[in-house]
Amino acid sequence: MDVMPKWADVVLIPLISILLAAILSALVILAIGENPWAALKLMVNGALGSTYGWGYTLYYATNFIFTGLAVAIAFHARLFNIGGEGQALIGGLGVAVICLFIPWPHWTLALLGSAIGAAIFGAAWAAIPAFLQAKRGSHIVITTIMFNFIAAAVLNYFLIGALKAPGMEPATAKFPEATHLPSFQDMFNFGETTFFRGAPANVTFFVAIAACLFLWMLIWKTRLGYEIRSFGHSESAAKYAGISPTKIIMVTMLISGGLAGMMAINNVQGEAERLVLNAVEGAGFIGIAVALMGRSHPFGVLLAALLFGFLYQGGAELALWTSIPRELIIVIQALVILFTGALDNMVRMPLERLFLAMRRAKT
Repeated sequence: MDVMPKWADVVLIPLISILLAAILSALVILAIGENPWAALKLMVNGALGSTYGWGYTLYYATNFIFTGLAVAIAFHARLFNIGGEGQALIGGLGVAVICLFIPWPHWTLALLGSAIGAAIFGAAWAAIPAFLQAKRGSHIVITTIMFNFIAAAVLNYFLIGALKAPGMEPATAKFPEATHLPSFQDMFNFGETTFFRGAPANVTFFVAIAACLFLWMLIWKTRLGYEIRSFGHSESAAKYAGISPTKIIMVTMLISGGLAGMMAINNVQGEAERLVLNAVEGAGFIGIAVALMGRSHPFGVLLAALLFGFLYQGGAELALWTSIPRELIIVIQALVILFTGALDNMVRMPLERLFLAMRRAKT
């Protein structure tokens, strides 16, 4: 029997963890001679105070939703996919191939094609570590980390070779006009009133929301999802029930890699409209923190991605308008990750004792 109610696990523990991280962050900001309250107001205003700020917040959140979902489904099978960075890079390669070499008549078809291409390329990149884990016993953490570096090298090879556009920059040519996705500025343009002006948020955000719904239905409403969760809870019991470990490892990692690869729709097709080096910018690793904070639930991942989108955009504004260095913003993000991930039990155990005492008092 669970000691704590579900709402406490999903809402209360992450909330307390965030508050602890915020208090420590405030102390760090205070130590360098800045006003923590003024810094918080600047972050909130920069990330949420205008449609421009919201546009950037939602753009970053879209990236983190995909990578967070990728890590979350792997967690359900007790697999630690740290390869989201590399899978998103290779997914970008898939988007570039689809957009550059297929003459799409309209962006809707191009979006469908690039989503499939990104998912296939990302899944293919995750399939190799999955096979090594399932058949050779190689640890998924080690192989996915290694494949991040290999993916960066593969991308570099293509961007200075077969896919390189004329010029000095290692990047592809601009994608054709028909593949350009509508931005929020295009979608929310009402004559003289234009929202999200200049922000990179685009229609991919709604694809990310659909991915959350898809994963929720897969994990909790299908036989495959039940098998994944059963395998994650007890491999030996799952094997006794006739569930194949090889099948679960392979299928779970293919879905995980596909979700990570689909992040490229947002940053490659939606924002840059071409493939460049380092297009992922660490979003694959942030996905780990997002999945941890979201308790591997798609709705939790959505909320956690929005929080990290706020931290990214608010941190950029903070670094721009104050003397607080950009590195300190990374420290704040790291504190959030630390308290919501590594130090989860520091909050959980006292709360469990509190709820247990309350339950005993009632009886």
